[in-house]
Amino acid sequence: MLIDSHCHLDRLKIAPDQASLQEIITAAKARDIAYFLCVNVRQQGFTDMKQKMAAFDEVFLSAGVHPLDVQDGLNIEEVEQFARDEKVIAIGETGLDYFYANETKALQQQCFEQQIDLAVKVDKPLIIHTRDAREDTINFLKRGNADRVGGVLHCFTESWEMAKEALDLGFYISVSGIVTFKNAGDLRTVIRKVPKDRLLVETDSPYLAPVPHRGKENQPAFVRDVAEFVAELRGEKYPELADYTTENFFKLFKDAARLAGR
Repeated sequence: MLIDSHCHLDRLKIAPDQASLQEIITAAKARDIAYFLCVNVRQQGFTDMKQKMAAFDEVFLSAGVHPLDVQDGLNIEEVEQFARDEKVIAIGETGLDYFYANETKALQQQCFEQQIDLAVKVDKPLIIHTRDAREDTINFLKRGNADRVGGVLHCFTESWEMAKEALDLGFYISVSGIVTFKNAGDLRTVIRKVPKDRLLVETDSPYLAPVPHRGKENQPAFVRDVAEFVAELRGEKYPELADYTTENFFKLFKDAARLAGR
């Protein structure tokens, strides 16, 4: 059994001539993906996301605002209301992105700080996006006592030094299809070092489809390709990696309830 620990099911392109969301989830289940964490990125998008996922008990939700979607700040009271929904198991994705939006650095920092405080308040782990902001990301997590709730640095592409600092704070590292790309040598070196009890796998679908699906819209079913690649990279058997990443997911996201028989 596998879990896609970070996907955006509400952002998949569902058109009349394409597979329905039910068919996409069924296709993933056929490859042994049993659960999905659908991650919120826009405050205005949470209600729509929740409605789209309402029929799927195997889909968990997060509540938060992505650093590239903070142009108008955020209403933290409303985000808190979303965060207290019974299907919400995490806060995020939040964080800092100085690569694409360095001009909003101050606002990103403010919103990041607010969401760290919220995570501690509602006792739910954080989902962190970080790009070109290694030092600030770690410093804000330390200053906000994020170690009290932990979380995950998702779609990790940073250095081992940053990974180690996050691990020391009790955080997990999640690897996406980027690890399969030809130019991902440095990332592969990092992923080999991450302890078994702190590793997760994800698609970040509909983005970043792994080899051999490059150029296609990413699908949750493709997390199997990521997991198989990472198992071989680390010199492990695929079933072993599937088992321990699944256990890691439920250990981190303590509000995620297993369904009967799974």
